[in-house]
This record gives sequence, structure tokens and C-alpha cells, in this order.
Amino acid sequence: MRTRVKFCGLTRLVDIDAAVAVGVDAVGLVFHAASPRVVALEQAAQLTAALPAFVTAVGLFVDAPPERVRAVLKTVPLGALQFHGQEPAEYCRSFGRPWIKAIAVRPGIDLEAEAQRYIGASSLLFDTYDPALAGGTGRRFNWDWVPSSLAARCILAGGLQAENVSEAIRRLRPHAVDVSGGIEQTKGLKDREKMTAFMNGVRDGDQS
Repeated sequence: MRTRVKFCGLTRLVDIDAAVAVGVDAVGLVFHAASPRVVALEQAAQLTAALPAFVTAVGLFVDAPPERVRAVLKTVPLGALQFHGQEPAEYCRSFGRPWIKAIAVRPGIDLEAEAQRYIGASSLLFDTYDPALAGGTGRRFNWDWVPSSLAARCILAGGLQAENVSEAIRRLRPHAVDVSGGIEQTKGLKDREKMTAFMNGVRDGDQS
């Protein structure tokens, strides 16, 4: 099975074009004001308008008021929503879109229990826990903490880059991988060469 790929935190049309050119499956747009990768509504609408069919725009939120999510959905044609805070499942499914729940992975967490808690999620995204950040830490967690039973629902994130993504795929066989900092020049500005190298790493992992 081919591992799906999401590039997250895109802010420029040139990066959208590059992501599409290298074969990405989804792009993430950040609607969390505290993030250096946040996009305004008009900016996000321009970015999604540049996406061809079969490349999904995913909106990332962190404990946002419901009216904020609805306001974004009125302007930006998002295919899926991604929640990185403490949102309950009832909140996540209330917007009528496929949704992804990010789980901050740290020692002692019961990921199978989290999967049951968010049973209605299209996927679970496993990212590195940080007490100050809701995501985008640029650090990996111990992949051995992910139960093999959850791989089919897992989007693996946290510190992925071209140099380690093939190993991650070989070890976990996740449904998808998600990268932001690993393909950047600086926060919010992506690097086409790093995008290409990352995709090559994914293909190497799939073929192993």
C-alpha cells in the first residue's frame, strides 16, 4: 500500500504548486493564531483555489470556538478538519466534515484508549508532546509506542524529514505521514528540494 503524504503549514502559492508537483495527497493550512504558519482567510482561499482535484485541503485548529471553525468553512473549501487541542469527539464531528484528531504522544499514554475516545475520527495523527506547543515541534517521539493495531488509522508526525521517513514507514507502516518543519527553509516557507527529497524517502519506505 502506498503511504499517503500531507505537507502542513503552507503559506505561499509557490509552495502549493511545488507540493502538487511532487505528488502530495493533502496540504495543511493553519488557523491557529499562535502559530508562525497561520494563514488569514483570504490567503487560505487563494491557496485552496490553486489545488487540483484529489489534493485535499486540511484546516488545522487548536481549541477554536465553534464559530471560528464555521467562519473558516464559509470562506475556505476545506476537505477535512484537523484538531490539535483538547477538543472532545462531539465537538470534532459537529462540523459535518471528515476530521483528524491529533494525539500528543508521551510516555504512559494509552493510544488504544485514545483511539476509542475518538472513534469517529477519519484518522488519528500521532505527534510529539510538548507542554508549550500544540504541534510543529520538529522532534520525533519513540515510534515503538505506537501499537501495530493502530497503523491503518495512523498519520505519523513529529520530526519527520527526508533522512528518517523511510525508516518510519518501514517500522510502522502508517496510513500516512505528515511533515512541516522537515520541508522548510524557515517557519512557513517551504523548500522545494526538501519536498522532493521527502517524497523520495516515502517511496523508498514503501518499496522496502
